[in-house]
Amino acid sequence: MVRVGAGRVVLGVTLGAVLLSGCARFDDRASSPFTTEPTWQDAEPKTTTPKAPPSNAKRPDLPCVDPDLAVVVSCLDTTGGLVALPDGGSALVAERTTGRILKVIATDEGEPPAPVEVARLDVDPAGDGGVTGLALSPTFGEDGLIYAYVTTPTDNRVVRISTDGGVPKPILTGIPKGPNGNRGSIDFSSHDRMLILTGDAGNPSLAGDTGSLAGKLLSINSPAPGAAADVVVSGIGVAGGVCSDGKGSIWITDRTATEDRLQRVGADGVAVKAWTWPDHPGVAGCAAATDAVAISMTNQKALAIATADKNTHAVTAAPSLLAQDKYGRLDGAAIGGDGNIWVGTVNKPDGNPNQYDDRVVRIPPPTSGQGNGPD
Repeated sequence: MVRVGAGRVVLGVTLGAVLLSGCARFDDRASSPFTTEPTWQDAEPKTTTPKAPPSNAKRPDLPCVDPDLAVVVSCLDTTGGLVALPDGGSALVAERTTGRILKVIATDEGEPPAPVEVARLDVDPAGDGGVTGLALSPTFGEDGLIYAYVTTPTDNRVVRISTDGGVPKPILTGIPKGPNGNRGSIDFSSHDRMLILTGDAGNPSLAGDTGSLAGKLLSINSPAPGAAADVVVSGIGVAGGVCSDGKGSIWITDRTATEDRLQRVGADGVAVKAWTWPDHPGVAGCAAATDAVAISMTNQKALAIATADKNTHAVTAAPSLLAQDKYGRLDGAAIGGDGNIWVGTVNKPDGNPNQYDDRVVRIPPPTSGQGNGPD
């Protein structure tokens, strides 16, 4: 396994993860209802039954108050990273271009609470850069630490932020920056293992270069300033998302010149294609359940749900689509403690925004017989 630090590479070793070929094609006409309802819960679920708003709930007719009760907050700048908070009814969302990290709180009626700024980072938002990934410390309840994947004027990097304030601390620096391909994603697969998905910085050759941090799935044990990273998977194109179900499955999404991909990384460190989309629907952030993965689609303007066999983890049926064309271009995705899938929209500046964009939305998970088409 290649071990990479901030600007250094330990040589004399081989890449421990191999990308396997294998392909499936996306055809939304073949999508079928779920015969077995996916188990939408995290490793330590707070709520197993998604909460639905009361049937008689209403919202006041005010500027920036979307009447859709599924919308948590409106009138944000372009969203980036998104992560649910442990309380079950709130989340942190980043504005990709401004560097703001906001706490947003869901409500089923009345005027939604105003977002609260938790931190503001200096970022370079050129191209697809900015704040594109967020993750909570596994001990967030005790330490209040947040990790963010950000683009600076010189590189892409992972930084650590305290909700008590203070200067962000760099955890991993020197991830190559380019005119595009700067997007990244982070998640924890265990209490002491951080996963980092990096883009190819607009240069696909870097993705196959074992001396580069670009175009990789990286792993850091016990992340701290100056941490070294192990290369788990190479060959990543434009990074979409990385998400772990906390039970051994790691899912990654990315976009290449020939296809968009969903891959699963098993305990052996081998990445296998689970599904591919030759029509480039714009795979973005993902959220993993115990037997399914939700994927935000930017170009397809939907939330795709891929169900996996509980034993083989194979995806054998075309992913179904939820909320297609209802909220526009989707980017971030997270499973909330309320049982819903939280997503962020990216309709600014080139997604035909309406008066409520950009937004954070709660989408109920699929049930038997649900899927394939607009809500």
